[in-house]
Amino acid sequence: MEEVINNKNAYKNNIMLRLGILGLGEGRSTISASLASKKFKLIQICDANKKLCEERALEFDFQNWTTNYEDMLTSDKIDMIAIYTPDHLHFEHIKLALEHGKHVVCTKPFIDDLGQANVLLELAKKSRKRIFVGQSSRFFEPAMRQKKDFDAGLIGELITIESHYHADHRWFLEKGWSLKQSFKWLYGGLSHPVDFIRWYMPDIEEVMGYGMLSSNGLKAGLKNQDTMHFIFKAKDGRIARVSGAYTGPTQPASRDSGMSCILRGTEGASQADYHELRYSVTTKTGEEKIITWGDSTLKHYFRFEGQSHHAGEYQNYLEYFADSINNNFTAYPDLKEGIGTVALLQAMDQSLETGLPVKVDDILKANHITRESIGL
Repeated sequence: MEEVINNKNAYKNNIMLRLGILGLGEGRSTISASLASKKFKLIQICDANKKLCEERALEFDFQNWTTNYEDMLTSDKIDMIAIYTPDHLHFEHIKLALEHGKHVVCTKPFIDDLGQANVLLELAKKSRKRIFVGQSSRFFEPAMRQKKDFDAGLIGELITIESHYHADHRWFLEKGWSLKQSFKWLYGGLSHPVDFIRWYMPDIEEVMGYGMLSSNGLKAGLKNQDTMHFIFKAKDGRIARVSGAYTGPTQPASRDSGMSCILRGTEGASQADYHELRYSVTTKTGEEKIITWGDSTLKHYFRFEGQSHHAGEYQNYLEYFADSINNNFTAYPDLKEGIGTVALLQAMDQSLETGLPVKVDDILKANHITRESIGL
């Protein structure tokens, strides 16, 4: 798999892509990212909520907003649409963008129904437009350093991966829609560490997991599991582990990051932490290093109150995607990889329901998706 991440000097072409942003909650980060980038020109922003449009227009001093998605779709001044709407709307919004000849960035999880995947595969082929899945945590400084070191052979061959996302998100349950049956932390939270697993071990064959709804989640009215642990098995026999816990207290960040990815290799090991700008590695020479980044890097990644948004990561991946369009290479995660990750998430979901191991191929077959069509 080709990997090109955040190399701002690698390409000579610098045609500015003209961007429209749909969904101004999470899309707030993309507004900041595009306004700060020399590779994008922000043309228009859109949300069904007029009040939110007005708030973003005031916050960023950017007045070209609309509450009608059709305005962006039919504009000949927009090359690409970045989609940050609720999960169940992704398919329709991506489909419309492709039908109107736009490149697409869509936040994770890519789609919520694999039965729609073949439609998008065919549309992308027909339109010849590129699709990128905004798995932002890949584009955080420690994660990028970890991948660079791994690709350089610093820890040898990969043996296993462990990743988690643990956070006290009880505040999140104050949002009415988070208590609906349709909301699952499996997709909204675990998709981050699951993406880390697939980044290094893309060919997962089988998954087994257990989940529970904690007493905190039950008391708040949450409908689905908020605490989960899974084991993955790849086709070559390697295994990986992922876990998530979302409605209880966490350890101090100096002791345990909210999200981590640990690689264990034949000759070394590494760990990338998030939100902390912290990375550690034991190299094949036996050297042990802990690396942190300073204020200038911190300000690139976190531009708003606390660490509630991810503008730096979004700018990194938007510029990477721009380079892929201008220089004709594939930016990952692409459409096919996004579909593969959703298939794995749905296999995990089924394992929670049945208490049994689930094969990813069975999920693909049930949705009439061939492994070849998504590059597996």
